[in-house]
Amino acid sequence: MEKIKAGIIGCGRISSVYQAAFENMKDEVELAFVVDKDVCRARKLAAAFPGCGYSDKLEDLLKQPLSVVHVLTPHYLHKEHAVACLDAGFHVLTEKPVALTTEDADAMIRAADRNGRQLGVIFQNRYIEGIQEVKKLIEQGKFGRITGAFSTLNWWRPPSYYECDWKGSWEKEGGGVVIDQAIHSLDLVRYLMGCEPVKVKGHIDRRILTNIEVEDVADAAITFENGAVYSFFACNYYTSNSPIRVEISGENGTALLTQNEVLIQLKGQEPRTIYPSVGPDVKGEAYWGNYHEIQLRDFYRCLREGRPVPTDPEDAKRTLGLVLDIYRSSRENREIITERQAAEDRRRKNNIVFIIEWYDFTGYAILFFEEMYVRGCLRGHKWLVLLTIKEAGL
Repeated sequence: MEKIKAGIIGCGRISSVYQAAFENMKDEVELAFVVDKDVCRARKLAAAFPGCGYSDKLEDLLKQPLSVVHVLTPHYLHKEHAVACLDAGFHVLTEKPVALTTEDADAMIRAADRNGRQLGVIFQNRYIEGIQEVKKLIEQGKFGRITGAFSTLNWWRPPSYYECDWKGSWEKEGGGVVIDQAIHSLDLVRYLMGCEPVKVKGHIDRRILTNIEVEDVADAAITFENGAVYSFFACNYYTSNSPIRVEISGENGTALLTQNEVLIQLKGQEPRTIYPSVGPDVKGEAYWGNYHEIQLRDFYRCLREGRPVPTDPEDAKRTLGLVLDIYRSSRENREIITERQAAEDRRRKNNIVFIIEWYDFTGYAILFFEEMYVRGCLRGHKWLVLLTIKEAGL
C-alpha cells in the first residue's frame, strides 16, 4: 500500500494525540511536514517521524507534495488555514469546531468544492462503539419515536488552561464551555436524533472563572423537528472531569452514554452495556473520547476508496449553528427559532411564491406543501391552498 503523505498545522496540546495515531498508522500514512508558529514545537513533533520537515511558516507547507493536511490550530484560524490548504490542492481534516461562524464554514465548503477536494471535521465521539450501535437501532426503529434527550458535562478547567493568546476569548475561541467542550454533547444528540433543532431557549454565564471573557456554564432547552426536547447542561468549574452523560429516550427504551460506555434498555429485552474498545491510556489529553485514531483511519480509508469523508462540513456546520443559537438565545434572553430553521422557512416561502407564479396562467394557484413551520403551528399536516391571482397579490 502506497503511503499517503500528510502534514499538520498546529503543534500544540492536541498534536500529541495525532502523534500517537500516526505512529500506529505508519504503514499507511507518512507524516511529512509540520508547521507551528513556535518553531521549537514544530521541531519536536517532526523529530518523532524520520524525514519529516518542519517550519514556522504556512507558506513552506503549502509548497510540499502532500495529499492531506490536518488543521489543529486555534478556532479562529480554521477557515484561513483550511481554505489555504484546499486551494493548494490538499484534502483537509480540521479539528472542531469547523469555524467560528457559519459564513466562514460556507467559505470552507466553497473552497473544497471549487478545488475538488474533501473537507472533514473531527467529532471522534461518534465512533464510540455504543453510539454506533444506538444509531443503528434508532434507524431500525427499535426505539420507536424519539421523545427526548439530556446531556450533562461537569468538568474542570483551571485558570492556567486559559493562559494562552486565544483561549477564553470571544474573538479567537468563539465562546467557552459550549463551543470548546460541550460541542461534543450537542453533536452526539444531533447525530442520534436524526433530525434538526428548530427552537432553542438557552442561557450562558461566567460564574467562577472570572479571568476569561467567555462562559463557564450553560444550559438550554432545545426542541427538535420531531418534537423531542433536549435538556442540555455544561460547566467547566467543577472540581474534576466528571464522566460525561448523554441519554436518548424513545417510546421503546433509552440509551445512556456514561463516558465511553453505553447502557441500552429496550422494552422486553435485557439491559446491555457496550464497553469501549479504546482504553483510557492514550497519549495526550483524554478528558473524553479517545477515538481520534479511529476517525483518522476512517478518513484515510474514504480517501483511498473515493468515498465521501465522515462528518462533512455541512454536517459540522449544523452543530456549529446549534452552538451559535444557544449563544444568541442567551444574548436576546428569549426562546428563538434556530437560524437553520429560519433559513428553511424563508426558502419554503420563496418556493411558494415561485409556484404561484409558475401556475399564473390558470388564473388559480394550487399549492401543496408539507411540514411548513408557522409560529410553531401547522407542523406535520398537509394543506391545500387555493388562491386567485388577485388573492395571491400578483
